[in-house]
Amino acid sequence: MRILHDWRAIPPDARGATVALGNFDGVHLGHHSVIRAAHAARPDLPLAALTFEPHPREVFRPDDPPFRLTLSAERADALAGLGVDILYELPFDREFSMMSAEDFVARVLHQGIGARHLTCGQDFAFGHRRGGDTGFLARRAEALGMGLTLVPPVTDGEGPLSSTRIRRVLQDGYPERATAELGRPWTIRGLVVHGDKRGRTIGFPTANVPLGRHLEPARGVYAVRARLADGTCHKGVANIGRRPTVSAEPESRLEVHVFDYDGDLYGQEITVALLSYIRAEVRFSGLDALKAQIATDAAEARRLLG
Repeated sequence: MRILHDWRAIPPDARGATVALGNFDGVHLGHHSVIRAAHAARPDLPLAALTFEPHPREVFRPDDPPFRLTLSAERADALAGLGVDILYELPFDREFSMMSAEDFVARVLHQGIGARHLTCGQDFAFGHRRGGDTGFLARRAEALGMGLTLVPPVTDGEGPLSSTRIRRVLQDGYPERATAELGRPWTIRGLVVHGDKRGRTIGFPTANVPLGRHLEPARGVYAVRARLADGTCHKGVANIGRRPTVSAEPESRLEVHVFDYDGDLYGQEITVALLSYIRAEVRFSGLDALKAQIATDAAEARRLLG
């Protein structure tokens, strides 16, 4: 998949696509339907997605806690997995946010990327102060010779599926429900950094990964699957939280014990999929109690993972 960032300098062979529009945080099943609709409308054209980086909310509300389901690289991989040929990942900043809805359609979509057909959700809004809605988009797209497909939300018994809803189930400790709504397990991707190495002293060495801009899910212990930099996948057990037994740090982190692995992961990028929630984070009376609980957690993770 080609990833392009400057809408003013799109190569000729990356123009003329059928383009799905959205933030695509999570690339969940609702987003899948928007991508499929773009391809179905014009299967003769390259399939593209247009999104923004960073997420507009990160620009307008920088002091909010991290909330992203997928960062840039994860989102790109998920879109590529859906068959997207071209990703227009446009830089979003205060200046770009001042662009009117008219200019976004005429200058970015029509002149800049040369879109032939557009798809988006029925609640898609764009332009300065979200001044453009799908009614405006429909009128301007028709005038400029671009097709448009509006895609209804994917719903179930709980209502429309959304990134907000998936964030909530992760924060409530239900990764299996997130898996069902994403169409794949939710993952945290990051570089392994040096920790205090206490895990090695109690027989459970861990790979420490800062959460960074990822959403913090429910604190506690999870059964996980880790994909290492060499592409291999391994079962494991992980803790997300502040480690109250051994640390007073205010910042949560992800610590992963990879089963039956003794290699050096420092400095490598790993991707950790949360598969099952085992228990909440608690404070133990000391290292012996913590070690015994970790052994119990590891056995439970092995059972859950088969």
